[in-house]
Amino acid sequence: MPEATPSDAVRVVFLGGLGEIGRNCMCLEVEGRILVIDCGLMFPETDMPGVDLVLPDFTYLKENADRVEGVFLTHAHEDHAGGLSFLLRDLSVPIYGSPLSLGLARNRIEEAGLMGRTELIPVHDGERRWIGPFDCEFIPVTHSVPHAFATAYHTPQGTILHTGDFKLDLTPVDGRQTDLALLGEIARADGGIRLLLSDSTNAEEPGFTESESTVGGAMRALFREYPDKRIVVASFSSHMHRVQQVVETALANGRRIAFLGRSMLHNMSLAREMGMLSLPEDRVITIEQVPEYAPGEVCIVCTGSQGEPMSALSLMASGEHKWVKVGPDDVVVISAHAIPGNENNVGRVINGLHHQGAVVVHGHDAHVHVSGHASQEELKFMLTLTKPDWFVPVHGEYRHMVHHAQLARLVGVPEDHVLICEDGDALTLSERGIEVERRAVPAGYLYVDGIVGDVGQGVLRDRRVLAEEGVVVVIVTVDARTGEIVNGPEIVTRGWVYAPEAEDLIDEAKEAVRASLDEATGSGLVDFDALRRRARQSLGRFITQKTKRRPIVIPVLLEV
Repeated sequence: MPEATPSDAVRVVFLGGLGEIGRNCMCLEVEGRILVIDCGLMFPETDMPGVDLVLPDFTYLKENADRVEGVFLTHAHEDHAGGLSFLLRDLSVPIYGSPLSLGLARNRIEEAGLMGRTELIPVHDGERRWIGPFDCEFIPVTHSVPHAFATAYHTPQGTILHTGDFKLDLTPVDGRQTDLALLGEIARADGGIRLLLSDSTNAEEPGFTESESTVGGAMRALFREYPDKRIVVASFSSHMHRVQQVVETALANGRRIAFLGRSMLHNMSLAREMGMLSLPEDRVITIEQVPEYAPGEVCIVCTGSQGEPMSALSLMASGEHKWVKVGPDDVVVISAHAIPGNENNVGRVINGLHHQGAVVVHGHDAHVHVSGHASQEELKFMLTLTKPDWFVPVHGEYRHMVHHAQLARLVGVPEDHVLICEDGDALTLSERGIEVERRAVPAGYLYVDGIVGDVGQGVLRDRRVLAEEGVVVVIVTVDARTGEIVNGPEIVTRGWVYAPEAEDLIDEAKEAVRASLDEATGSGLVDFDALRRRARQSLGRFITQKTKRRPIVIPVLLEV
């Protein structure tokens, strides 16, 4: 078989989303050009103190900026589109997606003042178009945000099918089903599907994921059960079908609607403009008007389902919200599952709401949330329908991808044609097959704390030590000529011991530092940096011996 030339080969590079929930970002390369598929973010985990967001490492894209043709959004969730306003600081490229995905993305890009660096180009269900050398076909799929796409890329090395996030919802709220007929048609075409990249999030979940429309029944039951209480529903602002069902139920029960949270207000305004949310103007009230109505006359739809510290729901839970004071007259519905890493935040909010006296309803005790991702039987159906030559599970933690790979083998994909990849890996498709290059490109975490790039692993490591062990500062004034101690040592500590209750221990620590410095200067050591190191080492040893702790030790030596 002849070797493929560079112009024949097709490359897939994974920058994020393979091994974690979030940061979804990959590159497709054809004829030397790059199409970026999704550009998402990830919420920080508990071992990332002070971090606001986590992004893909954009180094590869920055180094190849002249080759980037554009960015395509499979859908509008933050884990797929939330990184765009950061990427556009380094690249000026057009963005393709459904009108809804682009409408939701526009807000963040405008806030960052970067609309001048991009062009938003809508694509539509069933459309097939060229984006540079990329022959793309956009296939409707159902997900928890409307207008999500799977995409078939018809390349010189065969068709690559990327499912995006999907499930097989046969009774979607808007009637827009996953286009199984089109998927089957693509799979039956000459050459079939060379490579399938498929959503692995629910690969451990047996059976089928329930329809989004089932949530409507649960909401109607809640409104009937609590006719005289105010109902507060917290959800992702992008879950427009969820909000639509809440709104329809509230209107049917004679309630007025108040939206709360900046993203909720913006997204519901966009949904109404696009005809995706039917809500008479006279049934909408502002959050300031809520106290004017009896509890049974109002439904509040708000953000904060993930327990974000300054979100509307968190402020309600702590009793700090300016306009909404929850209590025994309230039923709070958390219509979402906690994203991995957010469980503690969500638990804190639920506890706070209970302290305020509210009735709290969430997914563990009522059917107020369903997943937007396919479970095992749907994943097997997708594999069977598309019959890929090669298969790579994407979008999920490593265990999710392993389970998805097992499902592929179960339905007949050959063992050696199932590849588990991770962030930073690259695939090269040629006439010879598919070759995997491990850790081919930088793909670490880019931490956002206020601004991009100001937090690295060293900073995070220091923050973890500060959080777990504390900090001790030793201050000594020494003679610049002789190195002898003129004043001190003085010790200031936060998080190691409580100074007023540990005076004897701190006095011992001072003596340990003084003895070490006296010994050094007595042997003729007067180098200022060496004395600083001696102070840090002697105090560190003392703390470890006496308390078995390892706080950060900061020596401050002043010369006179």
